[in-house]
Amino acid sequence: MRHDKVGSVMTTDVVRAAYGTPFKEVARLLADHRISGLPVVDDDEKVIGVISETDLLARQAEAPDPYGSRPRFRFAALTRRGRRQAAKAGARTAGRLMTEPPVTARAEDTVVEAARTMAEHRVERLPVVDEEDRLVGIVTRRDLLQVFLRPDPVIRDEVIEEVLSRTLWLAPRAVDVSVAQGVVTLSGRMERRSEAEIAVTMAKQVDGVVAVVDRLTHRLDDSRVQPAGQAPHGVADDWLRKL
Repeated sequence: MRHDKVGSVMTTDVVRAAYGTPFKEVARLLADHRISGLPVVDDDEKVIGVISETDLLARQAEAPDPYGSRPRFRFAALTRRGRRQAAKAGARTAGRLMTEPPVTARAEDTVVEAARTMAEHRVERLPVVDEEDRLVGIVTRRDLLQVFLRPDPVIRDEVIEEVLSRTLWLAPRAVDVSVAQGVVTLSGRMERRSEAEIAVTMAKQVDGVVAVVDRLTHRLDDSRVQPAGQAPHGVADDWLRKL
């Protein structure tokens, strides 16, 4: 199954900071460009970290309250995360403020892979790097959502071509495919149950598909067919072998 690549949805004009960029300059970059984060690069344009609004807010959160009580000793400061937050609270440059190592993507990655990486690491953006880890772009959650803007006719053509014709070797009209607001409906009668299940599963993987309505029937239920010469195996068989 073909998927859109990160390179087709990423932004190439990337706002970035250097290791020594002052704290206030980082804040200005975020505000002026109305972005919530940016990558930090070295002199060779290699990505060495990422800064988000959360990193900047750590400084504000740790600032003493002039009207509050005297801060108590906190055990959280002894943890790795606590020490990292304390360091960011006193950071004066992007290099001390950034989160490292950076979570990145490559232009040839699929939007599905990028989305999984974002979800796994709980980030909102991924710097896109080349083979030498140099910055070539950035992709955000909003960029990845563009796949759901694919027109229904384009989605329908891909389901017919990629799923039915190339994968299942079916005639284009063997299955009726309709798409409305990204919801694919598959109707018709197929030879085997396994083929119908494959059609539904692969249709769900097409970029831009919101859901798949399965109205397929089948002539042969091959889900219970045993390979020739293979006897059923169960708990009783294991018990008999021990006798």
